[in-house]
Amino acid sequence: MTAKSVAEEAEEQAAPGRQDAGAPAYRDPAVLRWLGAYTASTLGDSVYYLALSWAAVRGGTPAEAGVLMAVSALPRALLMLGGGVVADRFGPRRVVLGSDAVRCAATAAVAVLILATSPGLWLLAVLAVVFGTVDALFLPAVGALPARIAPAGQLARIQGMRGLAHRAGLLLGAPLGGLAVALGGPAAAFAAAALLFAASLPLLASLRMPRLPADPGRPPGTAWRDLAEGLRYLRGHRVLAPLVVVTALVDLGFVGPLNVGLALLAEARGWGASGIGWVLAGFGAGSALASLLMGVRGRIPAAGLTLTWLLIPGAGCVAALALLPSLAAAVGAAVAVGVLGGLSGVLCHSLLQTHAEPAFLGRVTSVSTLFSLGVAPLTFPLTGAAIGRWGPGPVFVASAALCALAGVYGLCRPALRRAELP
Repeated sequence: MTAKSVAEEAEEQAAPGRQDAGAPAYRDPAVLRWLGAYTASTLGDSVYYLALSWAAVRGGTPAEAGVLMAVSALPRALLMLGGGVVADRFGPRRVVLGSDAVRCAATAAVAVLILATSPGLWLLAVLAVVFGTVDALFLPAVGALPARIAPAGQLARIQGMRGLAHRAGLLLGAPLGGLAVALGGPAAAFAAAALLFAASLPLLASLRMPRLPADPGRPPGTAWRDLAEGLRYLRGHRVLAPLVVVTALVDLGFVGPLNVGLALLAEARGWGASGIGWVLAGFGAGSALASLLMGVRGRIPAAGLTLTWLLIPGAGCVAALALLPSLAAAVGAAVAVGVLGGLSGVLCHSLLQTHAEPAFLGRVTSVSTLFSLGVAPLTFPLTGAAIGRWGPGPVFVASAALCALAGVYGLCRPALRRAELP
């Protein structure tokens, strides 16, 4: 039996009606449970990172705090592809459930140790490594989970709902973590993060998904063989392969300027910390608007063509951030970046989930996520050094050119250009 026939049989047996639109996702109890768990987990993440940064600043020098905040990126980048294999082997629900359980236990243990003793930065470094390792398992699995609990026709709507939940987690997590720190210090914030991770566990445990059937013509393979098989599948897919290239180019061009460049741009323009806040608020508002649109509408015709065309004006708006003279104009450009980038991001994730066969979805998601959350953060020092040498304008323009290249490349790939959502 071929891998394709196994996946087709899996779709018929494990997800009946997967190709039908079905009831709207916001009325599906399974989707709502997954969304509640994802929101609680995102809130926990936000509170955890605030607690970690506060504890690191209080316990060491600024340089040590910066190194500590970057510690989790390395295991996440190194292990992300393996996380996709684990998600496909054991099922995404089980992996997400286990990941949140580990994060709950780790943050709770650190909260207790901070209260009972006076640990050094080594404890926070261990916690950061644990979180980076768990993220490598969690991120591919959480991306693969919606396709196993909902029809393909609802995946774009689910991605819009997920975008709203993510924005809510980022918006509410910081003040919640700040309140916890103010009331009880880092220990209270770590305890609050543990409670939020714990809140996701019963919601995830209540999800029920039939397992994908095994291929009776092939003995169980090693993890390395599963990984190689997934990479071969992705490389040979006419839609997914160019889609991952587009995603990688956009992430490499956009993530650095957004996370590092904005602070340096605000300093160069004299906007101050409030200026950074306004620009980030504009980006968040635009992204939330795009997610809301997709959550309500559920589908955009000519998804592949729309995705690739959106990247070109979006790239122009990224360049405009550094070229426009006033803060108000930059905030307007940030709103446009959020809308265009949010729409293209939802379309990208939806196309990935609808075109990948269920048996490979974890591995495909891991490759896509590797660039955005594994490789792209490693470019932060390079972005900072480039802005220090040439200024923000040339660096933002070069980053925008990379994003525009992604759109042009997508337009040159007919299969991606013609790709549709159910």
